[in-house]
Amino acid sequence: MVREALQINNPEVQRALESVCDPEVPVLSIFDLGVVRKVDVLEKHVQIDLTPTYSGCPAMDTIAMDIMTALAEIGYTAKIKHVLSPAWTTDWISEEGRKKLEAYGIAAPRNQQVDKRILIGGASELECTNCGSTNTQLVSEFGSTACKALFRCLDCLEPFDYFKCLK
Repeated sequence: MVREALQINNPEVQRALESVCDPEVPVLSIFDLGVVRKVDVLEKHVQIDLTPTYSGCPAMDTIAMDIMTALAEIGYTAKIKHVLSPAWTTDWISEEGRKKLEAYGIAAPRNQQVDKRILIGGASELECTNCGSTNTQLVSEFGSTACKALFRCLDCLEPFDYFKCLK
């Protein structure tokens, strides 16, 4: 279940926030990733509620600084509040974000049943982001970051990450 896109009734602030990307997956904006929970604009101050992809995610500090910088560039101050409940889920990644992940070479998260089959059971049903083959193999349950697993295609022999499903 993908969350609806958050709309802010201040176009200038909306554009500034849309320019902030995930430092670990730079093709995803913070809206694509679904970590922005709430935005309140009062004159030249913005209060933003963010949910980390997992507690202790090292990217959250960078994202918060990038948000403050983007808003400062248009004359706003910001206060960032980290909201842990409900916990972030890969369901919150937008449809556009999923497409961007695939185009970037990272297989988008599926659902929990598929996730368990490919990560634990070794099922070969994950499509290679390079050639589209499902003749793929798990190399490591951890990829370039903890939220990804490393796969390789047995047809084109290219490695690729899979963004693990989190519920």
